[in-house]
Amino acid sequence: MPTKKTPKSIRPKAYLKIVKAVFEETGNPEVAEKQMKYLRNQFAYYGMKAPVFMPIFKSMFKEHGLLEGEDLKSFVKLCLEEEYRELFYFALEMVQKTLKKQEADFIDTLEYLILYNSWWDTVDWIAKLVGKHFQKYPELILPTTQKWMASENFWLQRVCIIFQLFYREKTDEKLMYKYILEVADSKEFFLQKAAGWALRQYSKTNKDSVLHFIDNHELAALTKREGQRLVRTKK
Repeated sequence: MPTKKTPKSIRPKAYLKIVKAVFEETGNPEVAEKQMKYLRNQFAYYGMKAPVFMPIFKSMFKEHGLLEGEDLKSFVKLCLEEEYRELFYFALEMVQKTLKKQEADFIDTLEYLILYNSWWDTVDWIAKLVGKHFQKYPELILPTTQKWMASENFWLQRVCIIFQLFYREKTDEKLMYKYILEVADSKEFFLQKAAGWALRQYSKTNKDSVLHFIDNHELAALTKREGQRLVRTKK
């Protein structure tokens, strides 16, 4: 049964107030302390892990619906301006639920999400959303990823490398390899890891191509190790 639309009486600020009240009541300070430590104390948490917050998200969407258009964008920004990371996750889940309805220019909102308080927990989630958006609007792939690679922002670059993780046989391997090579000299852990992750995932589809790429290019040790982990037996 499809999720009902948000009643017109519920505006972004009012919706956020409702969500915050539920999260404050549900949060566990002991869990929050562990979550903050896990992400190097960069963000505050109410103290809800996925098995707890995902059912809450589902319940909230069922009761209050999904925001659309400018209300959605406003709500996303309001959530991100709050200090608690679970509100970022709630915004991302709402974006995910409404992604199929978005126009091509929603890529600007996805870019905004990547760049706001960037860390792997949100960026990798958004990379999947970017991948889905690109499937709907393939004409966006080259101009957007070329811009992001040229930005020298390693989070945007990471997304360029991993947005095809679930594409399988539809992966544009030339593009993936091109972007991996563009950052091959980088000392940035999150880029080396992303490259290895992309290669490892694609090796499930085209083992020979991945091994040939690894064997014929200078890549970081981490990238090589991660990239060939599933397809090359240790000697």
